[in-house]
This record gives sequence, C-alpha cells and structure tokens, in this order.
Amino acid sequence: MTTMDRRNLMFAGAGAAAFAALPAWARISVQPPASAGFSVAGVAALNAEMHALVDQQKLAGAVTLLARKGKVVNLDAYGRQDISAPAPMAIDSIFRIASMTKPICGVAMMQLWEQGKWKLDDPVASHIPEFAGLKVRTADGVLVDQASPMTMAQMMSHTAGFGTSARYEADALSATDLQGMIDKLSKLPLFSQPGTDWAYGPCVNIQGYVVEKLSGKPLDRYFQDHIFTPLKMPDTGFWVDPAKVSRVVRIHTYAAGTLVPAGEPRVQTTRPRFLSGSGGLSSTAADYFRFCQALLNGGELEGARILKPETVKLMRKSVLRPGVGVDLYGPVQKGIGFGMDFAVHENPAISGIPQGIDSYWWGGAFGTWFWIDPTHDIVFVGMIQNLNGSIPGGGTPAVRDISPRAVYAALTDKKA
Repeated sequence: MTTMDRRNLMFAGAGAAAFAALPAWARISVQPPASAGFSVAGVAALNAEMHALVDQQKLAGAVTLLARKGKVVNLDAYGRQDISAPAPMAIDSIFRIASMTKPICGVAMMQLWEQGKWKLDDPVASHIPEFAGLKVRTADGVLVDQASPMTMAQMMSHTAGFGTSARYEADALSATDLQGMIDKLSKLPLFSQPGTDWAYGPCVNIQGYVVEKLSGKPLDRYFQDHIFTPLKMPDTGFWVDPAKVSRVVRIHTYAAGTLVPAGEPRVQTTRPRFLSGSGGLSSTAADYFRFCQALLNGGELEGARILKPETVKLMRKSVLRPGVGVDLYGPVQKGIGFGMDFAVHENPAISGIPQGIDSYWWGGAFGTWFWIDPTHDIVFVGMIQNLNGSIPGGGTPAVRDISPRAVYAALTDKKA
C-alpha cells in the first residue's frame, strides 16, 4: 500500500472534526490540474522529469508539491529516503530545510515589526548594544568607522556589513548559544560598509537573537506559538520527535559521480543549544506549503493570520541599494533583488527565469527549494537531501531550473 493509498483511507474514515486534527499532508486533497489552469500532460511531464533523475540515480528521492489558487494539483513522492535502504520516499518524509528556515525567521521578525518593537531604519545597535561602534575592515586590512550605522533593514537583507559564512568558520559562531554568537561577533570587524555589499552570512541568526530579545521567548517557543501552531505545521521544528525518526530523509553526496549516503545517519532528536534562525529547522513539503500559502494569501491561512497583507508585500520588496546585487554562487543574478529574507523577482525581461514578476523564494543547503508567485497565484515546494545540494556544479541536478520550466510550460492561462 502506498502512502497516497493510506492517505485516501484516512480521508474516507475521517469526519469533519477529525479532518481538522490530521497532519498537514493528510489534510491535502489533491485537485485535478485543469481546475487550477494546468494541463494534465504538463504536470505529468514535471513528475516524469523528477522521476527520471531518481531512476538515473542522480537523486535518491524527491517530494514535490504544486499549488495554484489555493488548490494543490500535484503532491508527488518518488524514490527512497535512503539510497542504501528500502524505505520509500513518502509525502510525509521529513527533510532538513536548512536556509529555508530564514523566511520563517523573517516572518517572526516582521510580526514584531507590526507590533512596533523595531523599525526598518533603526540602527541595529539600538537593539544589540554589543554591536555599537563595530569597525569595518578595508581590503588592505585597515579598521575604519562605519560610514553610517547598519540598519535593521540591512540586517534583514544580508547587507549589514557582515561577511559570508565562510569568513567565520574559525570563529565557530554556532558552537555556543545565540548570546555567545553575539558576544563573538561584537569582537570582530565588519567586512564591508553597511548597505554596500550583499553577503550571505550570520544576519538571520542575528535576527533569531533579536526575536528572542524582543519577544521574551526562546526562538523555538516563539516559532511554535506564533507560526507553526497557528498554521498547523506539526512536523516543523528544530528537532525531530524520536517517534518520527523513521520519516527523516538521509543526506546523500556524490563519490566519483555515484550517489551515496553522506556519512552515518544523524538526526537531531533533542533541543539543540544553538537555535539557528538561519538554518536549523526540519520540515515536510506539506508543512512548508502551508507556510507559503499563508504568505501568498496575504498572511492568512484557514482563519489564522500571521501577518498583515501590507507586511507581506513589504517583505517581497527589494531594499537593496542601486548597484548592490544578489551574488550567492557567482555573478550577480540579473533582475533579482532582495527583500526581508527573500529573493525577489524584479525584472523578468533580464532575469531569464519563468516565474512571474514579484515572485519570491529561497532554498536550503541540502537542495530543498520553493517559490511563491503572486502574479500567477502559484506555490511550489521541492524537497531533496544532498550534501551541498544547492551549489551549482556540485553534482546535484539543477532541480531549481528544471521545475519552474516544467511548471510554467504546464500552465494553460499564463499571465504576462
């Protein structure tokens, strides 16, 4: 019996009250593609491309979810959770979503922004006094003052002046708790003048610290109370309940071009000391879909409001200065800006990607990915689990290019 068969049996036996108590994946009723403006053949082609990557042993397995106008038209699990074991990939398989944690932390920050606890132009030091007077290290090693104080908007967009994560490897920022991280960073210089460079580093872990400080709650508790519980995301958290360990997907890598497990299987089953707002969560495709759909709906899902519509719009508006671009894995990505913990699609004419204007997205280090397209009313969530799975040329197939091409080819009423 497949996981989908089990899900259908649960639907058949569940009444209305019981339905609401089911896990996120079990409450999804997959609708015909045509009901949301997709061709059956096009959705089948999307699945065929993903399945082929598994059949060719380029991926151990994958879960993908496609929704439009609030209707899930495809929820597909294929392959295995562990290429060296028989357990099949399932629609409720649990993945380490790594940097897909960042948008969740961003939503927590914006909830506190709505409450007036911080402003976009606030100096970061007004909330983290330890950062007052941080120096900037120039290219020739000279320490100089900040030309202008780093702001909270810059902290939300990776332009506060901190370096990339690689620059802090020797400092072991996560070998302590969030306060310990702040204490370490307070003794280190910035690597660029605030606002002048986009650098993918510790900014969102710092945001996690701010969430704790402004809310008075540990980050895990805040996420649970204000995002996961309202949106009914029971399989998302900083650690996995031991009863769910069998559902956790193993991380894979490539050895001489062959897909193999990456070391011994490890699952976080207890609360970690370092609660990483940057990359610490695990989740399922169904749970993360609910988060994305709430944002696409303007901050609300099934009566639970987590943000105001105008706040969601603000999150997907780029705050980068002219001349500053997103350059995560090489050259600056043309037509792409960055808002509050999301990349945003500003110019389809030069970006070369099929997502609609104003689409916003991010991905995780183990290859997980998603996008939210308000122009076409689309949410897509994809889950794989590969070491360095998001790095172009690292062996992982280009699923982030394959999936949008297939999705928009399947769309029968595409808007300009």
